[in-house]
Amino acid sequence: MPARIPTLDIRRFTHPASPQDRQAFVDELGAAYREWGFAGIRNHGIAQSLIDDAYGVFKAFFALPEDIKKQYHVAGGGGARGYTPFGVETAKGAKHFDLKEFWHIGREIAGDSKYRDVMPPNLWPSEVDGFREKGYALYQALDELGAQVLAALALHIDLPESWFADKTDFGNSILRPIHYPPITADDIPNVRAGAHEDINLITLLVGASAAGLEVKSKQGEWVPFTSDADTIVVNIGDMLQRLTNHVYPSTTHRVVNPPGEQARQPRYSVPFFLHPNPDFMIDVLPSTVTADNPSRYPEPITAQGYLEERLREIKLK
Repeated sequence: MPARIPTLDIRRFTHPASPQDRQAFVDELGAAYREWGFAGIRNHGIAQSLIDDAYGVFKAFFALPEDIKKQYHVAGGGGARGYTPFGVETAKGAKHFDLKEFWHIGREIAGDSKYRDVMPPNLWPSEVDGFREKGYALYQALDELGAQVLAALALHIDLPESWFADKTDFGNSILRPIHYPPITADDIPNVRAGAHEDINLITLLVGASAAGLEVKSKQGEWVPFTSDADTIVVNIGDMLQRLTNHVYPSTTHRVVNPPGEQARQPRYSVPFFLHPNPDFMIDVLPSTVTADNPSRYPEPITAQGYLEERLREIKLK
């Protein structure tokens, strides 16, 4: 059996029993990410009622008729806001589209923000009561939790604890409620989400309603990672991998179709993709460059430039 992906108690970082315990958490979290690029986070402080309320409005939206949902699809918008229909997103290099439909909630920013040209206003479905309030409450809660995880990771690679704070405070982060419809045929070649790596700094996945997430180990094995109900799965994305010169790997993962009758059930999940501010320059951190790990990326790139490059690869642009 392959080793298990660790699940850690983040209270040891936010409310530590001692400075030594806080440092031990930083060490354990850093080790988990160096090995797996994934970890579970429990005692995260996000109320189950907030999560349940958000899932409730998301499920209500996906249950609407197709013609209503498609009114919220922004043609040419790269899926940045609103609805993306079934059969669009395709994992990089995959032959078949993913078996999912999804919605995007972005950061609420001022109309005169310097980022407005790349961070459009949110769309909110008028057909679902409470969608905006409950959806954005979850967005904010995951944004705060993500900031805590980044603070611990910064300490692990000898940066100040607050290093990420002013680089993500206007991050182009996305909350993505996903609906994987029931699978009704036994011979389809598609999987619910093809093997891929995430684009952003870190991803926080809250309350996947069914098994299916698998993580590829360094030995090439697919390791199932079904978390407990009170655990949020947090993984490294390609932007943080690039920034840290692969000290933190962005690990390949997928969502496979479950066997038998389980495949006839819908699956819902809600990842939060935490991004830096659009003009943040992704440039390899000097502290991560060593004789054994020379810089892999001599050319820096802005977060927005990198995002657009990758969205084209997965057929969202």
